[in-house]
Amino acid sequence: MKYRSEIDGLRAVAVVPVILFHAGFGAFSGGYVGVDVFFVISGYLITVILLNEIEAGTFSIARFYERRARRILPALSVVMLACLPFAWLWMIPDQLKEFGQSVTAVVFFVSNFLFWKEEGSYFAAAAELKPLLHTWSLAVEEQYYLFAPLTLAALWRFGRRRLFWMVVGVAVLSLLATEWGWRYAPRANFYLPQFRIWELLAGSICGFLATSHAPRASNGLSALGLGMILFAIFAFDEATPFPSLYALVPVVGAALVVLFAHKGTVVARVLSARVLVGLGLISYSAYLWHQPLFAFARIRSLVEPAPALMMALAVLSLVLAYLSWRYVEQPFRRRPVPLLPSRRDLFRASALVGGLFAVVGIAMTVSGGFPSRLAGVAPGSYADTLLASFRRSSVKLDCAPVPPGENRAPLCAVFTPEHPKLRILIIGDSHAGSILPAFAGVGRDNAVYQMALASCPPINRTTLHRAIFDIGVCEQATRDQLQAARDGHFDVVVLAARWSVYARRGRGRSFALGPEGDPSFPSFETSRATFSSHLAATVQDYRALGAAVVLIDQVPEHPVVPRKVIEQAVLLNLDHGSGPAQFEKAVEESSTTVEEDGKLQGFATAELDKLRGEKVWVLSFDALFAHGGRYVWGDRNGAYYIDGDHLSPYGAALVEPAMTAAFTTIAEELKPSGSAPPLP
Repeated sequence: MKYRSEIDGLRAVAVVPVILFHAGFGAFSGGYVGVDVFFVISGYLITVILLNEIEAGTFSIARFYERRARRILPALSVVMLACLPFAWLWMIPDQLKEFGQSVTAVVFFVSNFLFWKEEGSYFAAAAELKPLLHTWSLAVEEQYYLFAPLTLAALWRFGRRRLFWMVVGVAVLSLLATEWGWRYAPRANFYLPQFRIWELLAGSICGFLATSHAPRASNGLSALGLGMILFAIFAFDEATPFPSLYALVPVVGAALVVLFAHKGTVVARVLSARVLVGLGLISYSAYLWHQPLFAFARIRSLVEPAPALMMALAVLSLVLAYLSWRYVEQPFRRRPVPLLPSRRDLFRASALVGGLFAVVGIAMTVSGGFPSRLAGVAPGSYADTLLASFRRSSVKLDCAPVPPGENRAPLCAVFTPEHPKLRILIIGDSHAGSILPAFAGVGRDNAVYQMALASCPPINRTTLHRAIFDIGVCEQATRDQLQAARDGHFDVVVLAARWSVYARRGRGRSFALGPEGDPSFPSFETSRATFSSHLAATVQDYRALGAAVVLIDQVPEHPVVPRKVIEQAVLLNLDHGSGPAQFEKAVEESSTTVEEDGKLQGFATAELDKLRGEKVWVLSFDALFAHGGRYVWGDRNGAYYIDGDHLSPYGAALVEPAMTAAFTTIAEELKPSGSAPPLP
C-alpha cells in the first residue's frame, strides 16, 4: 500500500482536538469528533490492505492479527503499567475498584461495554476521572477487526461489486440505528459497536472506491471535507445529539479528504506539513497518554486543575507519545527484525502480559478498591469527622419488599406517631428518598409515608423517554401513587424530585418528557410544555382528592461528587496542619455558583412557583446552602450531599429545622378536624 503523508496529517487534525477537548478548553467543544475521524481512517486503511491481499491471494488471518498486536499492544501495555502506581496512590476505593474493572475490560477489548453499563455518560463530570475511558474507541475498533477480515474473505465469493453494496447496506442500517439510538438509548448509542460500525464502514467504502478507481484529486471536495471536520470541532458541543445524523459532518468530511486530498491539492500540501505528519505518526500514543494524564491530574487536585496545567499536560502527552512511538511502537514494528520476531512468541507474550493485567484488575475489583488504604483514621480526627457525614441515617423504611425484577414504588411507613396531626405522603423520584431525614421533626407529630421510584418524576399521565426503566414503568408508578393517595386519605401530598433534569437539555443524561400514549419522541419544546401542563394537572389531581399539596424545590446541584472529594482529602493526608482550610477552599471552589444553578434550575423553579395557591405550597431551602455567591456542598464538618444533587444525612439535618417550621405553619393553616384511621 502506497504511503500517503496526508493521511498522517489527517490523524493530527483528529487527535489534537480530542486532547484539547478532554483538557477542558471550550473552544474545542466538538473535539470529540476526532474519534469519528479516526474510525474513518481505520476503516479505510484496513479495507485497502485486506482487499489488496485477498485479490493477490496472500491474505492470512494470523498475519493480520500479528500486525494488529504489534500496532496496538506494546504502547497500550506501557500506558496501563504507568497508570498503576498513580491509581494505587491517589484513587479512593470506589475509583480504584472501577479502575480495576476497566483494566480487566481493556485486556479483553470490551471496555466500551463496561462504560456503557456504568451509570453516567461520556460527557458527565465523573467520566473525567476515568484514566482508561478513552479505550472505549479501541475496543470498538478491535471488535470491528475481529469480524471484518473474516467477513470480507468469506463474502468475497459473491464478487467485489456485491460485497461493496453489502457494506453500503450495513452502513446505512447502522446509521439509521444510531439516529434511533441517540433518542432512546443514548449511552448504548455512544459506546456500542452496532451504532458505530457505520463510521468504520464509511472508511471501508472509501477503501473499495480507492482500490477500484484511479486516484482523483479535487481541491474543492478535499477542502469541503476538511472544512466539515473543522466545523464539527468548533460548532458541536456536549448538547449535540451524538452520534446521530450530525456525525455525518465529520465522517463525510473525513471521507472526502481520504478520497480527494491527493498530492497536488492544497489540502494535501497542508496536511503533509512536517509538523502535522509528525503529530500523525505519534497520534496513537498521544491518544493513549492524554486521558490518564488529565484524569490523574483531576484526581490529585481537589478542584479542577488550572488551564495552564492542563495545557502543560497536553504538551506532555505529546512528549510521552514521541518517546513511546520511538522506543516502544517502532521497535515492535520495525522490519526486518522487530522485537519478538516470532509470531508465536509475540502472541505468547501478549497473552502473558494481558493475563497479568487481568489479575491486577480483578484483584482491585474483588477487594473493593483496597479500602484498607484508608484505614487507620483516628476516631474524632478531622478525617473521621468528614467521613462520619456519610454514616447511615437513622431513618428506617417500613414497607413490603419489592420482588426481584419488579420496578415499582412501594408504600413505606417512615414516621408513625400514635396520634398524628396530619397524614403526609411523600412521592417522587430518588430525591423524595434523600429528603426523608429532613422530616424527622415533622414526624414527631405527623404520620409520614413515602412512595418513590428513582428517576421517575411524580407527574401524572406522562411518558419519560431516555429513562433508566422501560417505557411503562414510570407511568405505572404515578398511577400507583395517585391510587395510594386516594386509598390512604392523606391530608398532605408532598412532591419531591430532581425537577430540572426533566425539563432541560444539557450534559450527561437528558430526559425527555412527553404526554402518555404519544409514541413520538418529544422535542425540547414539547418536553418543557409537557412538564408545565402535566405538573399543574398533577397538583389538581391531588387537590381533587382533598389533599393539600407541598412541592419541594430541588436543592442546588453541583458538578462534583462530594464523597469522592472528601475521601480524596483523606487519602492525600489533609488530616493535619492546614487540612481543614484546604478542604473548605476546595468545597467553595468546586461548589456551584448561584448564577450557574439559576441557569440550570430556572425554568423548573419558575414553573413550581406558578403553582402556589390555596392549599398548595412551594418550599425552597436554597438559602441554607448559600455562601459568598455560591451554594456550597459542605463545610469542614462534612458534606451536605452524597453526590451532585442528593442530600446526605448531614445535609438533611441542615434542612430539618426549616422543614419542621414550614410544616408547623402548614398544619396551623390546615387545622384538620381529626385523624384518619391508620393504613393497614
